Amino acid sequence: MTATATDEARLVARARDGDQTAFADLVRAHHSAAHRVAVLMGAGAEADDVVQDAFVRAHAALSGFKADAAFRPWLLRIVANLVRNLHRSRRRRLDVLVRFVAHDPRADEPEQPDDLVLADERQRALWSALWRLPDTDRQVLGCRYVLDLSEEETAHVLAWPKGTVKSRAARALKRLRALLEDEVDRG
Repeated sequence: MTATATDEARLVARARDGDQTAFADLVRAHHSAAHRVAVLMGAGAEADDVVQDAFVRAHAALSGFKADAAFRPWLLRIVANLVRNLHRSRRRRLDVLVRFVAHDPRADEPEQPDDLVLADERQRALWSALWRLPDTDRQVLGCRYVLDLSEEETAHVLAWPKGTVKSRAARALKRLRALLEDEVDRG
């Protein structure tokens, strides 16, 4: 275990024992990554709420957290599950709305967050293409290449087998390249 992992394990143990300062340190250490996962998975304007709920749930579930496990992937899996639940809830609300009103489902696609608008045109094109990918592609690429998680950590966050992460990441990269090539051809 590295010094950082050991320090984090101590923080988790202290937080499990009721040390609120230790849990606050965990929140500070992982808030940014949790927020990025929520945004990348399409939480949109509700990303802050998802992250807050994830930390509340993580705190409540600390007693069941395995002492030898890494906290970050465990937390990010909670975030991913909450975003999935949010999508299901959105779909159910949309289904009800569609029954009563003529509605364009494309209006409910997640918008690219303002904080991801980047100055460099190439990066904007990359983000634009990433958002046009299916959710599962965006999720696996976001975890692997934006958050720089390992295949194992990504598998844990997304609750997929490690082999699935590897194959979906390869296919998602191929789709992303095709989208970017199309954009270059149009430009």
